[in-house]
Amino acid sequence: MKTFTRLMIAGAVLGASGLAQAGATLDAIHKKGFIQCGVSDGIPGFSVPDKNGKQQGIDVDVCHAVAAAVFGDAGKVRFTPTNGKERLAALQSGEIDILSRSTTWTSSRDAGMGLVFTGVTYYDGAGFMVNKKLGVSSATELDGASICIQAGTTTELNTSDFFRSRGLKFTPITFDTSEETAKALQAGRCDVITADKSQLNAQRSQMTTPSDFVILPETISKEPMGPSVRRGDDEWFSIVRWTLFAMLNAEEAGVTSANVEAQAKATKNPDVARLLGADGEYGKDLKLPRDWVVQVVKQVGNYGEVFNRAFGPGTPLAIDRGLNNLWNNGGIQYAPPVR
Repeated sequence: MKTFTRLMIAGAVLGASGLAQAGATLDAIHKKGFIQCGVSDGIPGFSVPDKNGKQQGIDVDVCHAVAAAVFGDAGKVRFTPTNGKERLAALQSGEIDILSRSTTWTSSRDAGMGLVFTGVTYYDGAGFMVNKKLGVSSATELDGASICIQAGTTTELNTSDFFRSRGLKFTPITFDTSEETAKALQAGRCDVITADKSQLNAQRSQMTTPSDFVILPETISKEPMGPSVRRGDDEWFSIVRWTLFAMLNAEEAGVTSANVEAQAKATKNPDVARLLGADGEYGKDLKLPRDWVVQVVKQVGNYGEVFNRAFGPGTPLAIDRGLNNLWNNGGIQYAPPVR
C-alpha cells in the first residue's frame, strides 16, 4: 500500500511538472506538417531575409536541419520574427516550437522561464562599437557616454556591471530592435552601441559607411547562444539537441553535403557508419528515420558549412571562427558521439 501511494504521488508530481506531456510537441508538429521557428527581427549572419524575403543565417539553418531530421525535408519550416522582448514569451506561449534567435544561455532563462537550451551554436561575447570621430580606443575611456542598447537582452546587465565595477557612469538609451540601435548611433543620438560582438559586426556592415565605425577591443561577457525549447518535453528537446550534435560530428568526421550519401554507402569508419545510420539504428531512440543525419547534412550541411555560409570569408561579415572552431582545431565546439 505504501509503495502504491508513493507511485501515485510520483505520478502527480510528474504531471504537475509537465513531464507527462513528453512527446506532445513532436506529435503536434507531425499533425500540422511543419516546424514553427522563432528567429530574430533581422540580424545578419543569424537570421535575416534576403532580397526575396527568404530567411537565411545560422539560426535559420538550425531550424531547417531539424525539419530535415523530422520530415526528411528541410523546407518544412515557417519562421516567426521576434525582437528581444517578445522572443521568450513566443516560446513559452506555444506560438513557436523552437527559439533559434541569437539568444544567450543563462541560468535564469534555463531554469526559471519554462524553457531549456539544447546546445550552443555560437560562442560570443558582448562589446562596444563607436564612431571613430569619438576618438576612443578602449571601453575604459567611455566614462559619461550615452549608450544605445537593445531592450530585453543580456547586454543591459552586462553594460551596467562593466561600468559599475570600474566606477564609471553612462546614460542608457534603449530600443526594441538591433536595427534601431544601429540607426541611432549613425544619427549621432548616442556615443556608443553595445551588443554581442557578432551582432556589432552585422550592424557595422549595414551602416552607410562601415569604415567610420570601430568595435573596441574589450569583450565584457560570455555569450553562449543556441536554440531553446519549452521545458517538459524531453523527446523534442533530444531531437533538437542531437540535430546540432550531428552537424558538429559530421564536420569532425569530414562528412559534407557533397559526400554524405557516398559516405553512408561506402564508409569503413565505424563512427561515421553509426552517425549516418549505416550501422545500428540510433535514430529509433529519437523517433527519427535511420537516415536522419544523412538528410540533415545533405540538405543543410555540417556545422562548418553552415557557419561559413553565415559568417565566412565570402560574406560581408567575414568573422573568424575563433572559439567556434571544433575542439581539435583550436576552438571549443565539441559534440558527444552517436553510439
